[in-house]
Amino acid sequence: MSNVSRTGNDEINNATNPNTFGRSLESKAQMEDVAAESAARPTGEPLGVYRLEPIAASDDPRWANSPNHGVVVVAARTAGDARIVAAGRELDFMEVDAAPAEDVTTTNASSFRDDKLYTVVEIDRNRTDLVRGVLEGEISVDTIRPVQPD
Repeated sequence: MSNVSRTGNDEINNATNPNTFGRSLESKAQMEDVAAESAARPTGEPLGVYRLEPIAASDDPRWANSPNHGVVVVAARTAGDARIVAAGRELDFMEVDAAPAEDVTTTNASSFRDDKLYTVVEIDRNRTDLVRGVLEGEISVDTIRPVQPD
């Protein structure tokens, strides 16, 4: 069943709305947080230590969209923030000359953001001696595959 409704006028209804991805205040704040990670410095704010572990089987079709980076340990504000911190280390379409569409980021498509691919385990909390960011693990930047061979 379609969610298209007629408004009584003769406008063409293409079942779209004017919302644009990545422009909400929350999205902008998350992207600013991820950008701030590269300029991370001790702030004295209490952070937790979180381990992100892959939980999906290696043949799970979800891995076709984003790579498995293995176990990663991060310092973050919350478990959700741990996913954002890890995703921020991946290469993003916005950082290369290959944006798939205007104002589109691939950060939200990260495997770290998918709770069916990765789980988050809290290891420690209320640490003020840490800087928000990745503490252990390798996060590959080859998350974007070229469409043209070199």
